Amino acid sequence: MSSADLRLGIRANLAQFTLLVAVNALVGGVLGQERTVLSPLAEQVFHLTGYTFLLTYVLAFGLTKAVTNYFAGTFSDRYGRKPVLLIGWLFAIPVPLVLIWAPSWGWVVAANVLLGVNQGLTWSTTVIMKIDLAGPSRRGLAMGLNEAAGYLAVAVTAAATGYLAVRYGLRPAPFLLGLSYAALGLGLSLFLVRETRDHARFEASRHAARADGRHDHLHADLTDRQVFAHTSLREPALSATSQAGLVNNLNDGLAWGLFPILFATAGLSVSRIGVLAALYPGVWAVGQLLTGPLSDRWGRKGLITTGMITQAAALALTAVADTFTAWAVAAVLLGAGTAMVYPTLLAAIGDVAHPSWRARAVGVYRLWRDGGFAVGALLSGVVADLAGVRAAVWVVAAITAASGVVVAVRMYETHLPDRRT
Repeated sequence: MSSADLRLGIRANLAQFTLLVAVNALVGGVLGQERTVLSPLAEQVFHLTGYTFLLTYVLAFGLTKAVTNYFAGTFSDRYGRKPVLLIGWLFAIPVPLVLIWAPSWGWVVAANVLLGVNQGLTWSTTVIMKIDLAGPSRRGLAMGLNEAAGYLAVAVTAAATGYLAVRYGLRPAPFLLGLSYAALGLGLSLFLVRETRDHARFEASRHAARADGRHDHLHADLTDRQVFAHTSLREPALSATSQAGLVNNLNDGLAWGLFPILFATAGLSVSRIGVLAALYPGVWAVGQLLTGPLSDRWGRKGLITTGMITQAAALALTAVADTFTAWAVAAVLLGAGTAMVYPTLLAAIGDVAHPSWRARAVGVYRLWRDGGFAVGALLSGVVADLAGVRAAVWVVAAITAASGVVVAVRMYETHLPDRRT
């Protein structure tokens, strides 16, 4: 496609943008196949009792996805977005098959290594491709739609696999749903998705410096090492965003691994645990349809700070509650807080990073963000083994509140809102 044919904006690229939303929904569905079923599978089939050992699957997933995110960004800049997306889908195909036939817990951990590679390559790439297409004025909306599609699919699949597990057993029925998602995602990506790297190059050719000069040192030709340093530590907004992303997924790793155990010890059925497992990502998903575009109007910093504090309050409520109703309220709050944060963090990265190295910055951010899964699995597992599940929830609540304070103090507003939008 020649530069004369390229246009930026969601409306100008509506067909491809909509297709990528659908593809990311399938990516989320592949992740959602585990949300309800794996903890009961660990206890009932593999007879695991130690929380730290049980959370090895979250640790394996988080570490693998974190590292893969980094390479997804680098390879997307070097080789193009679509090849990375296709390779990611190839890693998805064996995941449900291994989970169905796993004779020991080690196989489940291996499946989550494959799942981490799949999620790192596919989800990172769909994020980058939507930012490429959307242009600078609608990044919040673009990320809201992307993350809403992915996590609504997580929620729906979590509920569906809970139902399938009750009706047909823990294996194989729930994981056959994941297999169908992987096959459909591979087919759509192979035959219908088009490369978007030229859109980023087109935006780079028209890139204007920020009026206040804040980004003058973030020029177009940064090395990989410089991109990593700025996104991780040096640049105030990028580094504040990275730490908030890490803490957000730290508490999501806790919710994924230990919440089903907490609910089960209170006597909740698998189906009710499935409802709670779906409620949190469901609110998170739908809420992003509002918070993403709101960040385009109001700016990023306020939503991120408020979202982190809301998550901390939700975790505190989870720690003290002991009924289905109270946990449902906490799940709604946790989903709402995460909805404020998740698309807004990605949009903030797009605000600050130059188009020529934006994909790499997204990769570094997602390296830290999804490293939170691993940190959360280790931290919450160790604390739960030593002091109980509720103590682990309290520790993560405190860390989440502290992260919100860091954003409030260190981050500047990355998006100068257009009140006419």
